[in-house]
Formats: sequence, structure tokens, C-alpha cells
Amino acid sequence: QVQLLESGGGLAQEGGSLELSCVASGSIYAMNAMSWYRQGPDQQRELVAAINPNGRTYYLNSVRSRFTISRDNARNTTYLQIRALKTEDAAVYYCRAQVAPRIGPILEYWGQGTQVTVSI
Repeated sequence: QVQLLESGGGLAQEGGSLELSCVASGSIYAMNAMSWYRQGPDQQRELVAAINPNGRTYYLNSVRSRFTISRDNARNTTYLQIRALKTEDAAVYYCRAQVAPRIGPILEYWGQGTQVTVSI
């Protein structure tokens, strides 16, 4: 059993910065890919950033110049640094992780989400 806990969301000013964190806990043998999704008013959950164990990253084109994803394997944690916030960034951000448990197959897990609100 693995749990993902996001934090760092909240209210931030347009043009400001925010850093989201996602910590995985439980019976973890190894972390595979970790990623961040967001779900806005349109109810569409879109992938915004991903990182593999070797540090290879992917970014949604509209955020790549402002978002940075990173990971700390020793702490089973991934971070999403957001800069130059836009109102379009307001959404619930979800952490997703592919986890290899001590026993069993690789499974994917989702966090409960953290709300990012952008003030004008």
C-alpha cells in the first residue's frame, strides 16, 4: 500500500511563484515515473510535467518555460516549481507515481490533489 500526499498549494498572486511537493510513503521498493497533472474548470485532467528516475523530463509546451519538475529519490518526493503564475494555472494539481512495491507488480497511484488559486 502506497500513499501520495501533495502539499504547497494555496493562494498566490499572478506573476508570483509556488512550489508543490508530493511525498510517497508506504511499502516502496523503488519509484518509477512521477508526474503532475492539473484539472481546471473544464474538468479535463491534463499532464503538465513528468520525470523519470534518470531525470528525463517532459513538459506541456505552454508551461515549459515556467515550470520545473524535480525529484528526490531518497525521500520518495517530487516537486513542481511554478514561476510567473498565470490565471490559467489555477487548478487542482494531482501527483501521479508509478511505484514498484517490495512485493507485487508496478502500480500507479494518485494523490488527492492540492488546490492552486491565483489572485489578480
